[in-house]
Amino acid sequence: MHELTINLHMHTNYSDGSGTYADLGKAALKTGVDVLIVTDHNTWVGGVDGYYRQGRKRALLLVGEEIHDQDRVPQKNHMLVFNAGMDLATFADDPQNLIGAIKRAGGLSFIAHPIDLEMPAFGETDISWVDWNVTGFTGLELWNGFSEFKTVARGRLDAIFYAFFPQALPHGPHPRALEIWDELLVKGRRVVAIGGADAHALHLSLGPLHKVVFPYEYHFSCINTHTLASGPLTGNLAADKKLVFDALASGHCFVGYDLPAPTRGFRFSAHGSDTKAIMGDEITCSGTITLQAKLPSIAEIRLIKDGECIRKSKAEALAYVAEEPGAYRIEAYRRYLGRMRGWIFSNPIYVR
Repeated sequence: MHELTINLHMHTNYSDGSGTYADLGKAALKTGVDVLIVTDHNTWVGGVDGYYRQGRKRALLLVGEEIHDQDRVPQKNHMLVFNAGMDLATFADDPQNLIGAIKRAGGLSFIAHPIDLEMPAFGETDISWVDWNVTGFTGLELWNGFSEFKTVARGRLDAIFYAFFPQALPHGPHPRALEIWDELLVKGRRVVAIGGADAHALHLSLGPLHKVVFPYEYHFSCINTHTLASGPLTGNLAADKKLVFDALASGHCFVGYDLPAPTRGFRFSAHGSDTKAIMGDEITCSGTITLQAKLPSIAEIRLIKDGECIRKSKAEALAYVAEEPGAYRIEAYRRYLGRMRGWIFSNPIYVR
């Protein structure tokens, strides 16, 4: 398997972001991101998927869409759409119909920022996902960088602090988002978790002061989705798109917060007498199943089974013999800027 670093969920000047596709491509090359997935609001632009290059560096930019019903008050139910190849915003008024349309188009559907709280100081309303009766979606955005800003910046002074010191912001996925994900997994649902930037690179001015709040380069260095693809990017656009989206659809990925320390190299696997599985896979519990996690460096590792922590240690690796069926996943935490922060959140291995 080949690891690709993907930054997804970002906005350009086609909706409420400030940058162009070229700006995003340059930022990706500078930060070492392999793949970008752009998702402007209710806007899909065709024919712009492609590569940005600088010397031997290469970054692949793919265009998706973030869809929500603009007539709904208050706004809720934002959906990230990947690989549909068309604008599907006309289906926004009914989330279940939207999921069906995405599936028919061959695309992937991820619930965006399931918990996105109000921010009264700036007139921002709560835009969390509320229609949890829907089925058939690919997964959910477990950790959203910009939504987290709204949970910690409860006033203007907080907002100014984090605007100038954004590295102090990320703490981890919202606890309720983790709970919702585990609740779905316990019900036997296969739900892929991803991490998104929700990058806008907003330009703000206060008198003579001008500041780009959370620039693209910052976001691309923070919350990424790392996929284990079947091979490296080849430079063939059709083949590389399939490589990326197959890995995401399968859940062969983990969410990594790469600013405190690189998460590249993390692995979580299951081993039976004659079979092996990685994140996103199912493995049959017919005998002994050994779960193995390997981190790039020492951190607090937590093994989660069906929403409950069953093993915790401070180490670089973890091994556990699974004797019961369930959804097993890994969380890792490390200290950064004086506090413990979420670092790695794997997708589950489903022991059946």
